[in-house]
Amino acid sequence: MPQTGFSIAELDKPILQAPMGGVASPALAAVVSNAGGMGSLGLTWTEPEFAVQQVRALKNATDNPFFINFVLSFPALALDAVLAEGVPAISFSWGQPGALVDKVKRSGAQVGVQVGTLEGAKEALDDGADFIVCQGFEAGGHVQSSMPLEDFLSAVVKLADGVPVVAAGGLANGADLARVKHLGASAAMYGTRFVATVESGAHAVYKQAIVDASETAYTACFDGGWPYAAHRVLRNNTLRAWEAAGCPPSGERPGEHEVVAIGEGFEVQRYDDTPPMAQMSGDLLDCCLYAGTGCRNIHDIPTVNELMSRIMAESRASDTPTSDC
Repeated sequence: MPQTGFSIAELDKPILQAPMGGVASPALAAVVSNAGGMGSLGLTWTEPEFAVQQVRALKNATDNPFFINFVLSFPALALDAVLAEGVPAISFSWGQPGALVDKVKRSGAQVGVQVGTLEGAKEALDDGADFIVCQGFEAGGHVQSSMPLEDFLSAVVKLADGVPVVAAGGLANGADLARVKHLGASAAMYGTRFVATVESGAHAVYKQAIVDASETAYTACFDGGWPYAAHRVLRNNTLRAWEAAGCPPSGERPGEHEVVAIGEGFEVQRYDDTPPMAQMSGDLLDCCLYAGTGCRNIHDIPTVNELMSRIMAESRASDTPTSDC
């Protein structure tokens, strides 16, 4: 059974892996946790039986802390099953958990809440959150924040008054870790950087697109499956065609309902919110390519162990005073 009596502030490596939907598998989460960080799985859209299988696979692969994320814009169908299985921590995003905090804590798990504003952080702390994920506007994927990370991270840390705060959004290297630690964060959460790793469940062309990219777009283009939720992605043909047409609403978009990719038992239409995963085929670069602004600092596809060692070395180097001599 993974340990529950842990502190984010006491991780061997203060690095958390963002949930990242289907791209984050038990294999990826386990290697992050085994390397001294904290891996995660996003199980919002997972049926309870399969969610339990995912959690068991992760527990069998690591004895170190990990967390399970639920997006509160949707029913947390598997939450009870996951809690019954036993996990070290649950995180909630895109909403305030309220009474769910006590429910999770009664199971023995810690509770994290992702916030995008100071007001959201205050509510989460009042509800009893054990740690806060402070997300900046720079984040890839679905972005609940409208503020740059540095504009409110220090204020959230002060408000938290000792409750660990995890910085998230646009982070890619060790210099970023050193920067947010200097602002008072206990740890940093990396999403896009972990997509572009050997162990990631992303398709190879998606990983390479991140390496090749230098800019992102904040948009509402890929809303199939999650309407009214803004997101940050790489620019591709689907996005460019939609923008060139004047960003028309659903039902009037270029190429709407075209199947651009096929997975194992499912199809992905042009404006769906599904990114390219390893088992998919088709016009994968026309799919939703989630990425944060930190992609400009991503230049390779390392193993997770190589990446985490590098981040820690870069962070230490950034904290080391230099001589003018």
